[in-house]
Amino acid sequence: MGQWILQITVLFLFICRNQAKRDPTLYCSACRAIVDELNHSIDQVDPKKTINIGSFRLNPDGTMKDKKVPLARSETHLSELLDGVCNSMSDYALHVDPDTQKKQYIRFAPRSSGPTGDFPDLNNFQFDGPEAPNALKFACEIIVEELEDDIIALFSQNTEDAQKELCNIVSDYCHDASKRNDEL
Repeated sequence: MGQWILQITVLFLFICRNQAKRDPTLYCSACRAIVDELNHSIDQVDPKKTINIGSFRLNPDGTMKDKKVPLARSETHLSELLDGVCNSMSDYALHVDPDTQKKQYIRFAPRSSGPTGDFPDLNNFQFDGPEAPNALKFACEIIVEELEDDIIALFSQNTEDAQKELCNIVSDYCHDASKRNDEL
């Protein structure tokens, strides 16, 4: 029994220690990548598509109170997008700005739909092998798990600057964002 308590205590201390040592570049970049990927996915949805929301109960007069909202910004659709948003983290790599030497993870792979000419020079990226995107994906999964309700609320309200709101104000992962490059 005593050994079990000791193992749980060691595990708890290990988790707490790892929570305190979050890499600010990694988590800020993951937060920004989440916003970027969600915005791109939302833009891909036909704006004419709607979804019925409401109680789906019949009123005493036999009518049903429901409301149609755009599918792209519905909580249901946003939840589905959040389930897969971290899978695209393999399209990001650590980029070192040649002028300022600032590091951040940015997208290096072009999307199948969209412009392909606005990507930075690949010479400024650091590709550390096939396991490198796992750290960004892990950070993404932690952020989505911790902030899922906040992310859905921000995107369902169509917040004007969701990246600043989520990454600087809600989560404080990019607290020194004024010094960082805002490209993603």
